[in-house]
Amino acid sequence: MLWNAKNGSVPIGNTEMSFVSFGYGEKPLIMLPGLSDGLMTVNGKAFMLAKPYKLFFEKYTVYMFSRKNEMPEGYSIRDMAADQAKAMQMLGLRKTSILGVSQGGMIAQFLAADFPELVEKLVIAVSAPRLNGIIRECILNWIEFAKQGNHKKLMIDTAEKSYSSEYLKKYRKIYPIIGTIGKPSDYGRFLTNANAILSFDAVYELPKISCPVLIIGGEADRIVGIEASYELKERIAGSELFIYKGLGHAAYEEADDFNERVFEFLEKRITEL
Repeated sequence: MLWNAKNGSVPIGNTEMSFVSFGYGEKPLIMLPGLSDGLMTVNGKAFMLAKPYKLFFEKYTVYMFSRKNEMPEGYSIRDMAADQAKAMQMLGLRKTSILGVSQGGMIAQFLAADFPELVEKLVIAVSAPRLNGIIRECILNWIEFAKQGNHKKLMIDTAEKSYSSEYLKKYRKIYPIIGTIGKPSDYGRFLTNANAILSFDAVYELPKISCPVLIIGGEADRIVGIEASYELKERIAGSELFIYKGLGHAAYEEADDFNERVFEFLEKRITEL
């Protein structure tokens, strides 16, 4: 198949974890998505998700994982990292590069701290080392919208806080129909993921991260705040930091050179870092 796009799953306890893969390179790159995974998993979407990662295909096989299908009450971000490690081990994925975006970046921090043998390089994008006031306000609002079943309000608030004003000129055109796009049958999965963020704190685990780390932030991030990127840089020894001027939480989508920047970092020899 074009791009070698595949759909799969691995058993985790009494449930499964869905993943997609694409590319044909020898090196594994694992992508961990953000809170949007609580609304829609990657299951069956390999071909649809592959195109933005074409740059990596020759040297990497890219794996994008969802959280496991059934998540218990009180399921924490550290629990998510432990289950992610199990999935990687079952697939024989060791010494991988990890790209964690937003909540995925939170999971990636625990993954690198608790399972260093699995992580060779780490990219943390538009994420934070712990819950802060900006994150708390966003998450509490989104939880309330989800409990009300108000998908339109949830999607519009997320978009307004994520994208630049220039991008929103295009995005706002679909606001009249946005409440019907991707609405889940229930919000249980989303609420479990969102509540896990409210108890997230990896600050004291960050010194354990020993692999090369690139932190990418958005100057105008209204979901985690730009100070979160600087705090990650301060607490992860030897890490690199790049800030996109004028972009916010969706810098990973809006910046034309985002994947090129990640690729360049991953391809650096460790002795150059």
